[in-house]
Amino acid sequence: MFKYQNIEFEYLNHDCFKIKWDNKVLYTDPYEISVLEKADYITVSHNHFDHLSLNDIKKVAKPETVIVASKNCEGNIKTVNVKEIKYLRPGESVEYAMLKFTATPAYNINKFRAPGQPFHPKQYEGVGFIIQLGDVRIYHAGDTDNIPEILSYTPIDVALLPVSGTYVMTADEAVEMVKMIKPKVAIPMHYGAIVGNRSNAESFKEKASKYCEVVILK
Repeated sequence: MFKYQNIEFEYLNHDCFKIKWDNKVLYTDPYEISVLEKADYITVSHNHFDHLSLNDIKKVAKPETVIVASKNCEGNIKTVNVKEIKYLRPGESVEYAMLKFTATPAYNINKFRAPGQPFHPKQYEGVGFIIQLGDVRIYHAGDTDNIPEILSYTPIDVALLPVSGTYVMTADEAVEMVKMIKPKVAIPMHYGAIVGNRSNAESFKEKASKYCEVVILK
């Protein structure tokens, strides 16, 4: 567990973090998790099975939960019994009291399933999220490469960045994003489940620590 001001970060699996503050709980992209503390908020970055897992969403959802998801998730989670589901396209925002979600672009530049066919095309409209809690800005990147648009979403206090390559940034590419967006803290993700392993996180930490604090969460 890592604490930034009054916000606690726990890394659960793949792109899933449990973020807790003031007795509120948020899960990002819950996937193959066993934690049973219920969610006040859930974010879903896109509709691939390892990010939109209905089974895992139902594990942590309650009738009062709010889900904020990319527009391409609409057909998959509309039947979940929660208070509200808000779908966002890149650039759109929604606010709840002191909490604001802004969807950022998330797409591949140089990761292809076939020539000319990226795993996450820009037009697919997968997203990352700027999660703003008071004046703290958290960036959950989703499945993305180091894209130029993210500069317009700075400043960023805590950056949760994929590092495994194949479908997302490599560790070295994530270091380049850190150099660009200059977060105060960076936490690697997207390793150990579908692709990648802890060595990707260690490589990222070794190189990115020159530019900001880097925390690897178990």
